[in-house]
Amino acid sequence: MKSDDCIIAVEDEIAELFEMTRRAERSYLRTLYRNRAHYSLNQNDGIEHDVIFVAMSPCEIYERKATFEELYAAIATLPELQAKRLYAHYFLDMSKSEIARAEGVSTKAVCRSIQYGLKSLEQILKEYQLL
Repeated sequence: MKSDDCIIAVEDEIAELFEMTRRAERSYLRTLYRNRAHYSLNQNDGIEHDVIFVAMSPCEIYERKATFEELYAAIATLPELQAKRLYAHYFLDMSKSEIARAEGVSTKAVCRSIQYGLKSLEQILKEYQLL
């Protein structure tokens, strides 16, 4: 017992509740240890990074590059305004209202343009897959 500790008398029911909580916590810690589940995402030991960011194989890297090239080529075939709006919304992460403000048009016009652009893009990409 430390010199600054103090003893407080409590009822038996409360003391038993404290003891049950202490036992439950010890049991929980033993279970964690036995199941080798004693890792914490707050530990900064890189476990969560390894789980989330799995290294890609060279084949996967090539496939991703080819897919992006097809996507950029398909966007390039769209009318210039649709391509710019799609690029601004999906690649530059601009909201439709921000695009509308920058172009001085209504948000509805931008929404319609993006919607038509996506439909056209879908058709173009389907043709790429057939070739």
